[in-house]
Amino acid sequence: MKTVYNIPFKNIALLFVAAMFFSCNNTLKEVQDLDVGSHAPMSIAKNINTKYTDSGRLTSILISPKMLNFTNREFPFYEFPQGIDLTLFDDKMNKNTVTADKAIVYSKTDLIDLQGNVVLTTATNDTLFTEQLFYDQNKEWLFTNFPVKFRTKDYLTNGNGFDSNKNVTNAQVLEVTGRIFIDE
Repeated sequence: MKTVYNIPFKNIALLFVAAMFFSCNNTLKEVQDLDVGSHAPMSIAKNINTKYTDSGRLTSILISPKMLNFTNREFPFYEFPQGIDLTLFDDKMNKNTVTADKAIVYSKTDLIDLQGNVVLTTATNDTLFTEQLFYDQNKEWLFTNFPVKFRTKDYLTNGNGFDSNKNVTNAQVLEVTGRIFIDE
């Protein structure tokens, strides 16, 4: 007489299948996030030379070797990993220039983060040197908490932090650590 042990094997197989279903708890979004392409930039632009106008008046010129577009992210941004050279023109066509080793423009907050060897030079030749500078496009305000050197025609000021309006006509070095008056 032959005994068949089919029922326990079926139960064991069903137990393994049920365990597999309950052990998988990833949502579709988590699985999509594993895709390498979702972390890559949406587009890459090289050798940028962009002129912005407002009502027919030139307002700025942006030059950069490379721009990465990450607007496909939950918190969208544009990155300039090889630096920027930005020229800004006021209503009287006076120009201010900004250079930095890297820049990030956050789309949702309208905040620009300039990083590495940041140099801002005004039309009056006042110059700010720092390692990081933020520009709030909504408030039209420049600021940093990093160490700064701010040179004007009358003095050179060292400090920790900087606040200014966009035209650098209301500039203030915070926590002044030293000031040298220039007498020509």
